[in-house]
Amino acid sequence: MSADFIAHADGRFLLAGRETRCSVGRSGVIAGGDKREGDGFSPAGTWPMRRVFYRPDRLEAPKTLLPLIALTPEDGWCDAPDDPLYNRWVKLPYAASHEKLWLEDHVYDVIVELGYNDDPPVSPLGSAIFLHLARPDWGPTAGCIAVTLEDMLEILRLSARGSEIEIRL
Repeated sequence: MSADFIAHADGRFLLAGRETRCSVGRSGVIAGGDKREGDGFSPAGTWPMRRVFYRPDRLEAPKTLLPLIALTPEDGWCDAPDDPLYNRWVKLPYAASHEKLWLEDHVYDVIVELGYNDDPPVSPLGSAIFLHLARPDWGPTAGCIAVTLEDMLEILRLSARGSEIEIRL
């Protein structure tokens, strides 16, 4: 089975038979098994699309067959390698190191959780690998894949349980 969507290290993204653009990690793309927490690499491999988080104050619930979760200011993601909830969605305040999912900028207005290092999470192979929205200047991510809102909404319309994204070197 081939992936439904393909992100290339050079910033090309294959979406429904057409090529568009994406941002990858600030350090580039690395083999999934070589990824480490905080290294700035996007992990190469084919990753299931688990669920979608979105900002209900900024957009309507996206049309998708993936599980949908409306974000609140109390949502976060644990990135502390020694914590039992490493690479898991958490509610804030949370004592261990974490990333806030409710951001002032728009990059996390829609987030697709990718199934990287989650079954089960292994410390310190990396956490919070998402498909999210790109910055206006197409700046790199911390290890995620980023696309425009228009492309994200199309990706979600075409996605269902079992959909996957491949990240290629």
